[in-house]
Amino acid sequence: MIDLTTTYLGLTLKSPLVAGPSPLCQSVDTIRAMEDAGAAAVVLHSLFEEQIVLESRQLDEGLSAHTESFAESLSYLPDKAHYALGPEEYVEHVRKAKAAVAIPVIASLNGVTPGAWIRYAKLMEQAGADGIELNIYYVATDPHATAFDIERRYVELVTAVRKAVRVPLAVKLGPSFTAFANVAHQLAGAGANALVLFNRFYQPDLDIEHLEVVPALSLSTSAELLLRLHWVAVLYGRVKTDLAITGGVHTGHDVLKGMMAGASVTMLTSALLKHGVGHLATVRAEMLQWMEERDYESVAQMRGSLAQKAVKEPAAYERGNYIKVLSSYALT
Repeated sequence: MIDLTTTYLGLTLKSPLVAGPSPLCQSVDTIRAMEDAGAAAVVLHSLFEEQIVLESRQLDEGLSAHTESFAESLSYLPDKAHYALGPEEYVEHVRKAKAAVAIPVIASLNGVTPGAWIRYAKLMEQAGADGIELNIYYVATDPHATAFDIERRYVELVTAVRKAVRVPLAVKLGPSFTAFANVAHQLAGAGANALVLFNRFYQPDLDIEHLEVVPALSLSTSAELLLRLHWVAVLYGRVKTDLAITGGVHTGHDVLKGMMAGASVTMLTSALLKHGVGHLATVRAEMLQWMEERDYESVAQMRGSLAQKAVKEPAAYERGNYIKVLSSYALT
């Protein structure tokens, strides 16, 4: 029998198929359905820092020091009544989800400053969360903020949350760093047990009729997987954390590519929103068929086999790929 077992955040999982955070995770019944369909773990939808700010009606000193326009930006956010769950309700949801399923339940905090929400990291831990995913969604728009300043804030944030809880901590972040490998190394040193690559930064659209900036949402496709594969393959064996891929995981082949790059798990979000939670069973079946046809006995056997440190031509992950791709294009 083919062994799909993997480890992530110190947890033994029955497969690398993790249900990523989405509105689907707001229902305990749906989380049960995810488990039944083959999810090895679930990452709950995020509790946003802005929700905690709205709940407490006060701003953290570090927040106000770095974001002068934050008060104005709150007007762009939904009011408290439109959030799916407030902070206290979210903590209770963690407790209910843990009681309802046997698979690990990972809570998620989304923000950029330590502030008051460290309290909620502790409450999530007390509610039984098997881990916490720190989802750092920060757009650096201040022309006076240096790359060093931004990276230091990330490290300080992870350090603060790491000190606040004992459960494993994953850090989900975007790729927009000058020296991403070094940032990954720093975050590992700050206490991150896993890095989740990458956050999808949604770009707003412009309504030229009403002269407004409007939200725009598009679900991922497998084409987005390539950036994730690249950096997981580069980091595998070089940073002392687990690596998770999120964004662009839709098929069994996508999952297998993630494993060969060096990921411990792959997270499905858009695929489940498109096809329903039953799609997990389809992806698992695709994986098993491919592995059986090629005599693979386990996921562990293939993990990291196509990472940069393992391939014959490491330059394929550097300038070599750039040159080869450009030179291979033929004009018609």
